[in-house]
Amino acid sequence: MKRTLSALCKNKPGVLARMAQECGRYDANILSLAAGETENPEVSRIVLRVDGDDAAIDEVGRYLDGLEEVIQLDDLSRKDFVDRELVLVKVVMTAESTGQLMQVFEVFRANVVGMGQETITVEMAGDQERVEGLIQMLKPYGIKSMCRSGMIALKRGDE
Repeated sequence: MKRTLSALCKNKPGVLARMAQECGRYDANILSLAAGETENPEVSRIVLRVDGDDAAIDEVGRYLDGLEEVIQLDDLSRKDFVDRELVLVKVVMTAESTGQLMQVFEVFRANVVGMGQETITVEMAGDQERVEGLIQMLKPYGIKSMCRSGMIALKRGDE
């Protein structure tokens, strides 16, 4: 089962590595990982999207929550949350496909950020379903390369 864990942590060296290591120890596969400073530069938010057995992910959560550096851990999968991911995609472009590609970009609100003689590069931010949708629409044209940021997420509402 896929789950999303969000941790507020002390912004210190080695915290991210310890968290990632524990996921492997409990046989939970990291699908995406994003980390960055919060509004407080002494605190980072780490968002882990993990896949594995529920019991294993529960164990990972209990361990992470017990780390001295972890201030707060939330399993967002059990809460209402908003998520976003950034994707950069370089797609093969021909004279015949340019108009069609532009229509796809418009539908997904993707921005052209680079052009070559044979490729076009776009960026898009959205939830994972929207990112996956764009990727599926671009596959028939030929994806030359792609980079995804990993999911970032926050609980909805005033919490």
